[in-house]
Amino acid sequence: MSTSTQTIPQPIVQIAPDSSTNPLGLIPGLLLLAAVGYGGKFIEQFIARYGKVHHLVLPNIEYVLWAILIGLAISNTVGVPAIFRRGVATYEFWLKTGIVLLGARFILGDIAKLGGISLALVFIEIALALTFMTYLGRGFKLSPKLVTLLAVGSSVCGVSAIIATQGAIEADEEDSSYAIAAILALGAVSLFIFPLVGHALHLSDHAYGVWTGLAVDNTAETAAAGALYSDAAGKIAVLTKTCRNALIGFVVLGYAIYWASKGQAAKVENKAAFLWSKFPKFVLGFLLISLLATVGFFSKPQLLAVGNLSRWAFLLTFAGVGLRTSFRDLSKQGLRPFLVGAIGEVVIALLTLGLVYGADHAFHL
Repeated sequence: MSTSTQTIPQPIVQIAPDSSTNPLGLIPGLLLLAAVGYGGKFIEQFIARYGKVHHLVLPNIEYVLWAILIGLAISNTVGVPAIFRRGVATYEFWLKTGIVLLGARFILGDIAKLGGISLALVFIEIALALTFMTYLGRGFKLSPKLVTLLAVGSSVCGVSAIIATQGAIEADEEDSSYAIAAILALGAVSLFIFPLVGHALHLSDHAYGVWTGLAVDNTAETAAAGALYSDAAGKIAVLTKTCRNALIGFVVLGYAIYWASKGQAAKVENKAAFLWSKFPKFVLGFLLISLLATVGFFSKPQLLAVGNLSRWAFLLTFAGVGLRTSFRDLSKQGLRPFLVGAIGEVVIALLTLGLVYGADHAFHL
């Protein structure tokens, strides 16, 4: 008796393309960013034309604020549908691209003109913010690692610093979300408050840019708050903030070693590799483009084109800031972390304003 093996046909399983990796899935969100950003530009130009035609003196509100307001209106009313979210989330990529391309508008001599006093203020701000936020968080009896996240986010680089630190010190996701919510909420407020304070105190473009670069945590909000004051202030704000960003690896490394010494985080075996992994690479791109501009690699038309590309990248960034800010979501994160963040941000803003104001009058920044 012979036996035979019958092959049972297997059903054909069709695997649907992963929507999370399909680049076509970015298109709806990118179109929304472009529409919101251009909408802000259109409103600014329409108001300017209307005032000119009718001989009216109307407030010159920059497209930056209009784009953010349109985004905020969408995200906090109808919300951003899921089909748009992946593309909208690319606003951080456009931010970094804009900063890299912005290097074409700085020759290395301009970067040097930021001045030793301004660079010293960067280190002073980080030291003051880390110290104050640590003691403030302990006073409010927040969990120790949440205190660390708030301190790093407020002193160095906002959300990016919080995310980098969370993994390094093995903090809870909940602590990270609390810290991010506090930083995002206060960053949105700074867009409206900082330009008003700057104009009230008659700060120069340089002084205002340095203050904004020191006191506003997220790079996107820094760029926006600076641009709302003037183009020159926006450049200085981004440059100052980029100097803060460059120090993120050292701050995160310090906290990683601290928590590892307490047995509450993995030991850092290779400090150089750790620093490189945390270092914001777009800073190197900014310096490279600036170096090429300094040695005359670009012609004048090319410099103009690169500068325009930078502005378009920031246009998408500012649209994304509004679209990604949901006040409903931020309000769910609890009161104490927000209070610590709010008190800390106000105090840091006032301290850095005093430092910049005094340095400007003493040394003419």
